[in-house]
Amino acid sequence: SKIIIMSNLEMNGTITKISEVQQGTAKSGNEWKKLTFAIKTEGDYPKVVAFTVFGEEKVDNFMKFNKIGQNVDVSFNAESREYNDKFYTDLQAWKIFAGSKENKPAEVVGAEDGYSKASDLPF
Repeated sequence: SKIIIMSNLEMNGTITKISEVQQGTAKSGNEWKKLTFAIKTEGDYPKVVAFTVFGEEKVDNFMKFNKIGQNVDVSFNAESREYNDKFYTDLQAWKIFAGSKENKPAEVVGAEDGYSKASDLPF
């Protein structure tokens, strides 16, 4: 299995969907918690892009400070895994601020190093 990582990417858009929180126990015995949210970019060719928030503290902060319709700036890492000759890409959000179009201060989802414990995922 190959892993390719691109770090410190940023994107702005409006939150269009927030998934239910998923949680479980990894093979290592560690508890995990994650959610997926989608944003829609602006411009002539708007795109919908989905991000993963991984880790209990980050998920809890996301749910506390973000809602559908909010404009956000997302800092994320892009990671692809190869499995059975197919690539699966995950955009892992590690910092989320209210976007420049919002007038109120933002709250950080937060991660010291910008990386999740991807090895704790159940797959």
